[in-house]
Amino acid sequence: MSMTAFRAVLVLCGVLIVFLGLNVALGGIPTMGWLDERPFLLVTDEEQYRMIDNHVRFFGGLFAAAGLFLIFAASNPVRFTQGILLVLAAIFIGGMARFSAPDPSVVLAAEIVNSLAAELVLMPLLAVWLLRLGRI
Repeated sequence: MSMTAFRAVLVLCGVLIVFLGLNVALGGIPTMGWLDERPFLLVTDEEQYRMIDNHVRFFGGLFAAAGLFLIFAASNPVRFTQGILLVLAAIFIGGMARFSAPDPSVVLAAEIVNSLAAELVLMPLLAVWLLRLGRI
């Protein structure tokens, strides 16, 4: 597969990750609603909620930054191999962390399974593709 195709896929992944990250970074726990989420939260301790919401926003910002890095790294993927692999590995590990949920059936729910597939299948495939491109 070509370097051009890899760059395009990397940019598309980066754009999606930025979108998802900003949805959380700007919207906190309830998100901005860009994915059509329903209201799901009843806050019983406002002070604790604000602190946890702030942490969630931080993680959303980190996720958006990872997406921005992928977009940037698409300019020269071989040069940025280590950074790209780090981001791909972090997303893979995040996908694995989903299995720590108290109710494992949620992991295979229709709303989650596409994300899980991207995290556990697409990220390793991109890593292998990148490593092969580096050998050419």
